[in-house]
Amino acid sequence: MNLAPAPARPCVGLAETVIDLSAVRDNVKTLAKRIRPGTEVMAIVKADAFNHGAVQVATAAIEAGATWLGVARADEALQLRAAGITEPIMIWLYDASELLLLTDIDVSVSTVAELQQIASAPNVHNVHLKLDTGMHRGGSAPDQWIELTRTAAHYESLGALKVRGIWSHLSHGDELDGSHSKKQHQLLRTGVALARRAGLDPEYVHLANSSGALTLDAPDCNMVRIGAGVFGIDEVDAGLRQPMQFVTKVIQVRRIKAGEGVSYGHDFIAERDTTVALVPVGYADGIPRNTGGRASVLVRGVLMPIIGRVTMDQFVIDAGDLAVEPGTPVIVFGNGDSGEPTADDWARWAGTIPHEIYCGLGNRVPRRYVEGAQR
Repeated sequence: MNLAPAPARPCVGLAETVIDLSAVRDNVKTLAKRIRPGTEVMAIVKADAFNHGAVQVATAAIEAGATWLGVARADEALQLRAAGITEPIMIWLYDASELLLLTDIDVSVSTVAELQQIASAPNVHNVHLKLDTGMHRGGSAPDQWIELTRTAAHYESLGALKVRGIWSHLSHGDELDGSHSKKQHQLLRTGVALARRAGLDPEYVHLANSSGALTLDAPDCNMVRIGAGVFGIDEVDAGLRQPMQFVTKVIQVRRIKAGEGVSYGHDFIAERDTTVALVPVGYADGIPRNTGGRASVLVRGVLMPIIGRVTMDQFVIDAGDLAVEPGTPVIVFGNGDSGEPTADDWARWAGTIPHEIYCGLGNRVPRRYVEGAQR
């Protein structure tokens, strides 16, 4: 992979995330090149774009060729509109009371009751009917699909709504053999055929996520939804770049003697005289508490282990006999190009996935946006 280098200067303040928007563009372009020509790309920027900044990431994704945006909730869509973004946006979690606000936002529909709420709203909505093809989390159950599509066709004939799309969600999109995805694709194809028989003519049919876009051949689907891939979370070796680095600095340094303990409960006892350094971020900033004694950070090109417990605002690293001082830069995670841990490493240490590492970052950590290696 062509990865950008670590930042050349200390972070501003106590900590920050440095987000390379050129990596976002490259990821969108990389995925778009790997899918069937003519297929549109919906960039998923929910949860403030996995904590990378929804407006900035959405803008970069659109510049790279994304024609749609997807978010989970109404307030996320309205934030994008308030920023002047005019591309189509779809949401899938909303309350009936929010429909008045969603005048130009496409909404997902899974039940007849939701259709009725939308049809009774004074503004006409574009809807995407969702079929549950095996995720068993949201969407219309197959045995209720015919009623849903017929009801949607009825309301569409009255001018109360417009069925713009039909979609579903892969449960095993990262499986290279695609066996589960193929079954889900076949169910969706059947669902689309039934919808057309009911009188609907959806403009879009979409099923695949980032990994599914690369592993599933679905020529009848004309849009893919890429989320994780936008942020360099690479489940199928697509050659993506992680745009975010989390950087901080040492603020205190001291020597401790063999036998002395560090942090609450003295979970760590020094086996030798050593230098320990205090780093001013903790679990309030997104450092998983259970990674004490497991994780490392990069300091002056050396991986230094976190010792003792991660606390709300800080953790301690073991510098051994290496020279560190207040102000020495610390890379918590990045893209790994300089030997620093990645979000994938932190996910492994915490027993989770990189998505949660990104989304767990606290709001005390400001963002700084850069282009390429200019950090």
